[in-house]
Amino acid sequence: MATPHIAAKPGDFAPRVLMPGDPHRARRIAADLLTDARQVTDVRGILGFTGSYLGEPMSVMASGMGAPSISIYATELFRFYGVERIVRVGTAGALQESLSLGDVIVVSSAHTDATTATIRVPGVALSLAPSPRLLVDALAVAGDAARVGPVLSSDYFYLDRPEVLDRLTALGTLAIEMEAAGLYAVAAAERREALTVLTVSDHLRTGAAMDAAARETRYRRMVDIAARALLARPVGGASGPA
Repeated sequence: MATPHIAAKPGDFAPRVLMPGDPHRARRIAADLLTDARQVTDVRGILGFTGSYLGEPMSVMASGMGAPSISIYATELFRFYGVERIVRVGTAGALQESLSLGDVIVVSSAHTDATTATIRVPGVALSLAPSPRLLVDALAVAGDAARVGPVLSSDYFYLDRPEVLDRLTALGTLAIEMEAAGLYAVAAAERREALTVLTVSDHLRTGAAMDAAARETRYRRMVDIAARALLARPVGGASGPA
């Protein structure tokens, strides 16, 4: 049963999915992490793979960039392919001085400048947050190897708004990325579980930045945390994100 954006057959996806944005990163993660990985979809160049991790079925599926893109793929995976848990693994630009390149962030909530938080319930700005169980599991796995806190999921990659960044930083926002809010909104709507784990690839205060090659390869600690969190609880017949 293909969807408009995924060409996989029923059963091609595992109930647990790692979701990077970049298709190249998806391919690399599948090759490095999964045993017996096979490609299950490539529509529009967005790649998906399924294999096993520590003896359990697991998939890796790219999301593309931005909340609209990840919302499409997450909805189709949850609704049509039996996926129960998705962890986004991606990069972010740090806001806090205490963060350095390569640091891992477990995202406890996602502010957004998009309509993602307001479109579903008229007059209400939803609090976009991960599955509590996945969050707890990721923190247990990560220990002191990750920071936990809120990020901004922005629709605007190149918009210069220093006053907004200053206010977000003062409120404890750790970093900026583009997808967590969209994923959390979809998971809430579909009554499934989601989490975002990020690696700091740029620092908006210091100007430090990874090059393109490092962005594709300096992900292992983040991915290990995400994959082990996905495995922390059994799956099958989940009806909600409790």
